[in-house]
Amino acid sequence: CRCCAEGRRHSSILYNILRSQERQERAAPAGQVPRGCPCGSRRRVALRSPQVVCKAASAVLVKTLRFVQNVPCFQELPLEEQLLLVRSCWAPLLLLGLAQDRVPLETVESAEPSMLQRILTARRHGEQPPPPGRQHHGPHLPSAGEIQAIKGFLAKCWSLDISTKEYAYLKGTVLFNPDLPGLQCTQYIEGLQREAQQALNEHVRLIHSNDEARFAKLNVVLSLLRSINADVMAELFFRPIIGAVNMDDMLLEMLCAKL
Repeated sequence: CRCCAEGRRHSSILYNILRSQERQERAAPAGQVPRGCPCGSRRRVALRSPQVVCKAASAVLVKTLRFVQNVPCFQELPLEEQLLLVRSCWAPLLLLGLAQDRVPLETVESAEPSMLQRILTARRHGEQPPPPGRQHHGPHLPSAGEIQAIKGFLAKCWSLDISTKEYAYLKGTVLFNPDLPGLQCTQYIEGLQREAQQALNEHVRLIHSNDEARFAKLNVVLSLLRSINADVMAELFFRPIIGAVNMDDMLLEMLCAKL
């Protein structure tokens, strides 16, 4: 009967999705996404030219680890301490290297099946439909929000036109992080970080004497690095060319090799 048909129609997933979208469009002005909607930042994105960008990122990682190995104070640390430092900061160091080499980061939105498509596909193959709310992306693709954080960092660095010496001092500040759990040489590493910051401050005062705020601006760059997820960096720059990778194993191999 009609009432049963109406009941089935009102309980269908597609009907509820369309009704929800209709209510949002009514509530928001034309052409404007409802405020607070996180949908845009959740979209999954991929590199436009993964082979080119991933190859550049791999070269930057090698160059970055070579830089780290050539720091005399780093070489004096026990191997366990070296590994702990590198494993914790390889992602921000890589991002600083990408900014220094001005590696472009162009992305495209990744087309993913909707919930309705996944349900229909599962039924077609006799599988159990995924429960509501569960996300299934196969290999993890970074979200638009995660990529925007990386692009924002790169843009900030490029806008400041950071010099080679400034990049070196920033990398030293990131590398020698005394707050890592498990470190034994905490005081020594804290002193190295302090020296890197002092050297950066002195360099800025000497070269940019007319820009009193530059040292603070460079420290803002360091603060932006805290929002960068190492797993996202691995998925974005290494999975497309070498598949699932254990970064700890790869870093150990690279650190023990003569780069």
